[in-house]
Order: sequence, then C-alpha cells, then structure tokens
Amino acid sequence: MRIFEATATRAALSFERLIPALRALFTRGCEVPPRHVHELAGREGSMTLTSLLMPAWLPGVAYAVKIVNVAPGNAARGLPGLHASVLLHDASTGVPLALIDGNEVTAHRTAAASALAASWLARADARHLLVVGAGCVARLLPAAYRVVRPIERVVVWARRHEAALALAGELAAAGFDARAATDLEAAARAADVVSCATLAREPLVRGAWLGAGTHLDLIGSFTPAMREADDAAFAGAHLYVDTDEALAKSGDLLGPMSRGVFAAADVRGTLADLCRGRVSGRLAAAERTVFKSVGTALEDLAAAMLVAGMRES
Repeated sequence: MRIFEATATRAALSFERLIPALRALFTRGCEVPPRHVHELAGREGSMTLTSLLMPAWLPGVAYAVKIVNVAPGNAARGLPGLHASVLLHDASTGVPLALIDGNEVTAHRTAAASALAASWLARADARHLLVVGAGCVARLLPAAYRVVRPIERVVVWARRHEAALALAGELAAAGFDARAATDLEAAARAADVVSCATLAREPLVRGAWLGAGTHLDLIGSFTPAMREADDAAFAGAHLYVDTDEALAKSGDLLGPMSRGVFAAADVRGTLADLCRGRVSGRLAAAERTVFKSVGTALEDLAAAMLVAGMRES
C-alpha cells in the first residue's frame, strides 16, 4: 500500500487534471451510500470525537472510504480540530492500494466541483472573482476557477481582514490581480462570480447586491444551521446543486424553501445532470445563476483514484 502525505497528495491534484476527473466520474456515476456518523465517548462518558465515514465505489474498479474525525477539544491540546484520511482499495479484491491525506483531498475536490459547475453556469467572459472566506478551500478557488474561466482579478473578503490580506498577498504572488476588501457589498456588486467558502450561520451575501449575469457559488452551508446567502439571492435565479442531498442538508436551501422562495422542483439540475447533458447550464448572459454544494463521496473517490494513478476501467 502506498502512502500519500499532504505534500504528495497536493502535487497530484492539479485542477487541470482534477476537474476533468470529476466530470468523468459524475458522467459515469458510482455507488455512494449514506455516510455514517459515529459519536465516540471519552473515558468519563462525555463525547470527545465525532467520526464521519464516507464510502463510494466504482464496481470492479475502486473503493474508497474517507474518514473525517472532528475533535472540538483539540484546540486546548494545540492540535487541529479536524483530521481526515482516505483509504483506497481495489474493488474486486479488497486489497488496500493507498492511504491518502484526506484534508487535501477534501479541499481540492470541493474547489474543483465549484469550478466544474461554473464551466456551465458562469458567464464565458467572467474575469472578476470575489472569494468570501480565507480558509483552506477559499485559497484554492481562484486557481480552480482559472481553469474554466479567464479569471484575472480576485477580491478576497473575510471576517478577519488580516486573513483576507494574507490570502490576497498569496494570490498576487501567484499572478492574480488580487486585493483584500473591507466592504463586502461593494465587492459583491462588482464581481462576475461570488464564491463563498465560510462557516457562517447567518447570511453574508445579499441578493440585492448581485447584478444581472452574476454567478453565486455557495460552498460552506453543509448543515441546516448554516447559511451564507439570504432569500433574495435565490429569488429569480436559476438554481443548481451538486447532488439532491443538498436539499435536505443545507440551511441555504432549507430556509428559503420553507418560506416559499422556491420549491425543490425549481432546481434546474445536479452536477451529474450537467455532466451528462440532461440539463443546460446558463442560457443567457443576463441571467443569475446559483450553485449550492454540500459535497459527495463520489468526489473523494475521483480524487483518490487520480492521486493513486488509477484509471476508471
């Protein structure tokens, strides 16, 4: 079994390769059962660790399981609160093939899925990207988007302006015309694409700020208690999701649906629908589009196979 630590995993997941790999597996499809969630009690009976198991497999080819361990008490120990790993197997023999850094897999496949959606949903001439957030996924979004759209200018907004300044500096060093913003409304009004990767529990982006032709990418709201955009961001927009699970998991969708802003039937399609040509993407330059993702183990499998150098057949 080969071991790919963070640096090796990162090197194998260039967006020029990962985005097509995601598109290929969304087109082909694979088996993705519900994830398992386990609460592990400590010695005193109190909960100390939440462990999520996310399996997916391509019959006869590859089987991956991502394990995400969340330990809130780690901050007091001077450790990160989240650790993830992906174990890739041969789906016919069960032989373990690779142990892969799960944090790098998650961050890269999440950014790549947003860029893949934008290849249909963002305007072809989109050059100005607003990144809301400055974490692990946020810092990868410009590079991912640049593979599918001619992104030149990147503006970063974060709750901590120091974090936005640091990320803008990194992006400038990578060749982007990048700066940090303090006024989120003004930054959103000027952008062609607004991509949010935060842990916000209350809306940050307002629909009133989004002009005709804007593409809104919502990454962070992966539980019912989380939201990154207000109801007006969805009103009148064409909405797409990564998988149908988003309609049951994301507060960004559950809240507006409960208030009648849109219905589940109004969702134009999923990433698989777009990849397979079942639905069209952007129909006109002036329309507003929204993509909401919550993540899927299909993406972990595609990334793991890419890291390990496996083919789909």
